[in-house]
Amino acid sequence: MNHLPAADILIVDDTPENLRLLSVMLSKQSDCVVRKALSGQAALVAAQTVIPDLILLDIMMPDMDGYQVCQHLKSVPATADIPIIFLSALNETFDKVKAFQLGAVDYITKPFQFEEVLTRVQTQLMLGQRSRDIRQLNAELEKRVEERTRQLEDLNRELIQEIIERKRVQSQLLEMAFYDALTGLPNRSLFIDRLNKEIKHTSCNSSYLFAVLFLDCDRFKVINDSLGHLVGDELLIAIAQRLQHYVKQTDTIARLGGDEFAILMPNVPNLDSAIQLAQMLLDMFASPFEIRQWQVFTGASVGIVLGHAGYTKSEHVLRDADTAMYRAKALGKAQYQVFDTAMHEAVLRLLQLETDMRRALEAQEFVLHYQPIVSLTTGHITGLEALLRWQHPQQGFISPIEFIPIAEETGLILSIGEWVIRTACQQLRNWQQQGLVDQRFSVSINLSARQFVQTNLIQQIDQILFETQISPFHLKLEITESNIMNNTKLVTSILKQLKKRRIHLSIDDFGTGYSSLSYLQAFPADSLKIDRSFIQRLTKSSVNSGLIPAIISIARAMQMSVVAEGIETLEQLTLLKHLNCELGQGYLFSAPLSIAETNELLIKNPCW
Repeated sequence: MNHLPAADILIVDDTPENLRLLSVMLSKQSDCVVRKALSGQAALVAAQTVIPDLILLDIMMPDMDGYQVCQHLKSVPATADIPIIFLSALNETFDKVKAFQLGAVDYITKPFQFEEVLTRVQTQLMLGQRSRDIRQLNAELEKRVEERTRQLEDLNRELIQEIIERKRVQSQLLEMAFYDALTGLPNRSLFIDRLNKEIKHTSCNSSYLFAVLFLDCDRFKVINDSLGHLVGDELLIAIAQRLQHYVKQTDTIARLGGDEFAILMPNVPNLDSAIQLAQMLLDMFASPFEIRQWQVFTGASVGIVLGHAGYTKSEHVLRDADTAMYRAKALGKAQYQVFDTAMHEAVLRLLQLETDMRRALEAQEFVLHYQPIVSLTTGHITGLEALLRWQHPQQGFISPIEFIPIAEETGLILSIGEWVIRTACQQLRNWQQQGLVDQRFSVSINLSARQFVQTNLIQQIDQILFETQISPFHLKLEITESNIMNNTKLVTSILKQLKKRRIHLSIDDFGTGYSSLSYLQAFPADSLKIDRSFIQRLTKSSVNSGLIPAIISIARAMQMSVVAEGIETLEQLTLLKHLNCELGQGYLFSAPLSIAETNELLIKNPCW
């Protein structure tokens, strides 16, 4: 005989005799607690009062049959997992299928054999026990996982704290390794590291320049010896704090040791930037330092070296700057000196470019590129701006930013400028004869400050217009507002003479200089060119604010047209159209083009 494990079994049958027989049979075979219910309602109450391990359930009962009891038990979470074995005289397949669909685990037909019932009950009780064991194991496993997770979280927190502490220590070590303990400034090691990076820039770009200022305090030893080292230290701290107010964020100021400081200026345009800073620093030392109860006066001697591709080692740069500083001391202190070699190389460069420029004009190395000016109303090209380019046979393309200032300084800009005007006018005449442009088409030419004040400018332009048979109406001359303000009387006279000839006059880079309404009224200009820096900042949020709407309104009030230069995006174009800007120019339409490329563009006659 099968022996049943201890369990709580609920028997549900509306026949008392069946209940008695099953109860006796099950009780004999195990230590089971056998409970009985004569109806479905009684079964529900019994099952919910004490959850049984197994239910033997009859189907055919009055009021509530076994199917309904099973369905109700399965719908309640507390009793849904109780295994149910149906005991019924119904032996049709339909009845059995329904029982299993409702969640029964087994189905025994009446009349039944006791041994079969015992075996099936034993199987379900064992399965139930195993299920409970699995649930308990799962619970224990989950508890262990939670505990392990908690331990890992604790370890992670400890690890994070350790990382934070390590970073703090590393930061302290970095501070000690690269920063001066007294002043908090970068020390020699960090300065040399950044200087090496600048030297690397020069190795990649031969035109890249940087500057190093080497500063040594005058009479510091006297102050140190007379007032003590503590006062000397406080003076060094005060000097460091004051120096930091005069350098840019991109500059590096370091204490190299003792009373020596160095300043690294990356990416400087020329030597003048370093000289200006040196002069400001010398002026700064003219004011006394308040140290405790004393007013301490100390000067400084500054050595300047201009870093370029000729330097390959940081120690050479510092050596030359130090040499220049000592020369300043030798010449009387409280002044700056520029290292001779750097200055000499700069002069050689200027002389070489000047020589090359004189040859370039004869060798036809200068060329003009043309960038279209587009009507923002029609989308068609209304004119071209002539832009000077220099293709050096050895150095390749040299930026106008580099050679135009030299041409201005040496006066070569006058002959170069005359060539530009003549070449642009002749090219415009060629396009007219080829039928590529109409009679309203114009060419714009930039005039430098040096050109604009030359005494024969008017005669020169008259001669070129006569030679090229170009109507003055087709010529537009551009001059920056800063050039206008530098020579107001002479400029006014020249502008009026040009205006009489119906030559179109445009103020270039408007908004970047004085932008005075009074001079706009005084000078007979026809148009304003909005500088590209304003166009680049133009967004939907700024379309009704800022300078661009104001410039357009001012120009319209003074019956001037407006050209927006530097248009690069469709958004900028849309916003400028919204502001009723008449003309535009920029890479959105076209980059500056060679003559051949310009010819192709004019033939295509694009519309934007």
